[in-house]
Amino acid sequence: MEVINFADQPSLVCQYMGELRDVNVQKDMLRFRRNLERIGEIMAYEMSKRMRYGIVDVSTPLGVAPSEMLDEEVVLATIFRAGIPFHKGFLDYFDHAQNAFVSAYRKYREKENFDVFIEYIASPRIDGKTLVIADPMLATGASMELSYKALLTKGEPAHIHVASIIASKTAIDYVRSTFPEDKTTVWVGAIDDSINEHSYIVPGLGDAGDLAYGIKE
Repeated sequence: MEVINFADQPSLVCQYMGELRDVNVQKDMLRFRRNLERIGEIMAYEMSKRMRYGIVDVSTPLGVAPSEMLDEEVVLATIFRAGIPFHKGFLDYFDHAQNAFVSAYRKYREKENFDVFIEYIASPRIDGKTLVIADPMLATGASMELSYKALLTKGEPAHIHVASIIASKTAIDYVRSTFPEDKTTVWVGAIDDSINEHSYIVPGLGDAGDLAYGIKE
């Protein structure tokens, strides 16, 4: 399983990551959402370099131009709610992709103990397709795993791309142990060292859903 960490090579992703983390910049929800979206766009472009293409003759006003066209069916899956602007970044680039949506949330039994529940899934068939699962925060990996298992009720993908803005080392190890080793690629903007007693990534950036859309009751 390959893990691609954008923090390993300085780029504009690092700048957007810094803005996402900055407590002062976070006050601008529009900018926060846009930075999630922009990182999704960059990841989509980098993913596209690893996909299969075929030659198609395209008619121009002056002749015919052989063109490399994507020859994979892509399904973009996102986990509500923080994943929505991140998802849009991928959709802006994979604009012919089919889309899937999963509602996964934490239900706390006690202050520091919770279970992850899946309440909703809407997805096309994914048999033999390239599945991209986007969730900005990969803290424990539990939501990602349950969402993936829910999507497997719609078929078996040919390849899985797990995409996150920030992941913990714990979550990376968990994904390695639960996703197919031979057909999974993990893409992250940064990998942080730890999670706290509430299973939030440290230093992380806080609650991405609240920062994107406002504090929930």
